[in-house]
Amino acid sequence: MNVVVPQHGMHGSERLKSAARAVSSLAASRADRLDREGEFPAEDVADCHRLGLLAAPLPHGLGGSSLNEAGMAPLLLDVLALLGRGSLALGRLYEGHVNALSLVSRYASTPVRERLAGDAMDGHLFGVWNTQSAEGGLVLSEEGVRYRLSGSKSFASGAGFVTRPLVTARRPDGRQQMLVVDLGQGERADLSSWRAQGMRASVSGTVDFSELCVGPEAFIGDPDDYFREPDFSGGAWRFCAVQLGGIEAVFDTLRQHLRETRRDGDAHQRGRVGQAAIAVETARLVVARAASIANDPNVHTDQAIAYVNLARSSVERAGLDVLEHAQRSIGLAGFLQGHPIERLSRDLMVYLRQPGPDRALDMAAGYVLARSGPADSLWH
Repeated sequence: MNVVVPQHGMHGSERLKSAARAVSSLAASRADRLDREGEFPAEDVADCHRLGLLAAPLPHGLGGSSLNEAGMAPLLLDVLALLGRGSLALGRLYEGHVNALSLVSRYASTPVRERLAGDAMDGHLFGVWNTQSAEGGLVLSEEGVRYRLSGSKSFASGAGFVTRPLVTARRPDGRQQMLVVDLGQGERADLSSWRAQGMRASVSGTVDFSELCVGPEAFIGDPDDYFREPDFSGGAWRFCAVQLGGIEAVFDTLRQHLRETRRDGDAHQRGRVGQAAIAVETARLVVARAASIANDPNVHTDQAIAYVNLARSSVERAGLDVLEHAQRSIGLAGFLQGHPIERLSRDLMVYLRQPGPDRALDMAAGYVLARSGPADSLWH
């Protein structure tokens, strides 16, 4: 099934939001089947390409819509949340695509940037794979003017389907180098360990890069550019936006269930819905503020990182609260396969488990405690 998005008479932002709504609707219709089969959302990604979303993060000069520019943050938030509402797995994959192209646009040399922009225009899916095993992860060894890779990346979302992954690899001097590796579909991916409770369609497996040779044309920026702040930590607002979409999907399903079962007049149910509505709106407001602060060049780096770290915890709490209200309101039926809330709950529970939540909250609290001004001055 194809959805046609009107192109004429629309501003760029309206067109992208309409495209995201169309993709979200189609993704939602396929999500249960993909979850049951643990299948990659290839049709959803193809829809993103067809409707211009894969190219959208590129600068205008390279054929995109500059969705990654600071002034476009409110639109990017809406796009990410819409895709997350339709399918958290797709939202996760698209957020990785956006992140990778942001790093390419910021740090790659002009020839590399132009080549990779062409790949995105042609429909290649990008991603950022940084997680690695305790054995040392990915390593670069010099061989003349080229380098040989050894090692692997784990929890690589879209393994076997992301054909332009941006990865970090340890150079001989110990520093981390970003590079984008050209892969074919199905190459080097091991999905045998991906037996997750939720987010099954994200196919987050292990990818072994051993014996693969790359040259300077694969390098993105200088060593350790990947860890530059505030982008490294501040960019977390984007996955919060995807999580927001998943939270809204659970909330909307709860409301629909209560209306369809004619329990929407019950005072206890209305109380839970009211509390869930507060959590949803809190999450949206906090993510919007985090996006604004993270993209404001006048905000100090420490301040931006602290706020985004607080947003991470706030969105997680909102998600857990909405899940609890939905499960208590719907009851046992919501835990049975076939009920819309069952898969939505599993996907959200898994995606809320982002790395280092305690550290993020601790860093934010440290910033707050180090400031002597009143509360209303913390973020201004």
